[in-house]
This record gives sequence, structure tokens and C-alpha cells, in this order.
Amino acid sequence: MPLSATDPERAARVRLRARESWEQVACKFPGDVHTGVLGDDDVAVEEFEEFADFEPCPALDPDRGTCDVYAWRPITCRVFGPPVRSEGGLGVCELCYHGATPAEIAGCELTLDEANALQAELVSDLEKDGNKGRTIVAFALAEHSAVST
Repeated sequence: MPLSATDPERAARVRLRARESWEQVACKFPGDVHTGVLGDDDVAVEEFEEFADFEPCPALDPDRGTCDVYAWRPITCRVFGPPVRSEGGLGVCELCYHGATPAEIAGCELTLDEANALQAELVSDLEKDGNKGRTIVAFALAEHSAVST
């Protein structure tokens, strides 16, 4: 059941944060601002990384620091949250593991093969409905998502 059915006020707050975020980043969005699909060339990727890391996620409640759409979270959140080891060490979302000990974090470790398989499965499920292309959370939540219908 969508968030708008279970908690309409929270859904409205998420939509508002998403619209405000999208309005703020649309002018520098490295892709199609009408579809929300990111460009797939190296320049677009670099431009995206320059602003995306500093834009707060509109699904994150600024007062509580929790995700308002956790049950419907995007693929990037599903595969980013678990700690994943790569050549650079163990990558971890600081928000997900705030206050956790290194041993607790290591106990949740996911290999790159597992993360890639999970992402491939989730992308495949989405593409069955005709959804293709990468976008950002603000665009997805502002336009259509679990919070809107």
C-alpha cells in the first residue's frame, strides 16, 4: 500500500521536499529535465557526481533523520545501504550505520557480486513495466512513486 494511503501527511511532505529539491537541481541536471533520465556519457556522470553528493535526499525526514519511503526505497538505496568491500575498503552509508561498531558493520557486509546481482534483479523487475534509464530520487518522487498514488 502506498505511503499516501497509510500516511497522507507524510507523503505530502515527501512530495514537497522532492519538488523543492528537483527545482533546485534541474538547472544543472546532466540529462533530460523533462524525463528525469540522466545522460550516459562521462561528462554527465562527472557533472552529476559534483552536485548529487551534496543534495539531501528528499525522502529523508530532516527532523528525524529517517527514510520516509523505506518500504519503497529506490534501487540506489537498496544496494547502497549495506557495506560493500571494494579495492578502496569497506564502503558504508554513514546514515544507515550511525553509531554502529566496526564489527557490527562488518557483520552486514555484502560482496560486490551480491550487490550487483541484487541491482540487476531489481532493474529487471522495473524494466518489465517499461521504466528505463537512470534518474535521481527527487525526480522520481516528485513525479510518480509510492508516495503519489
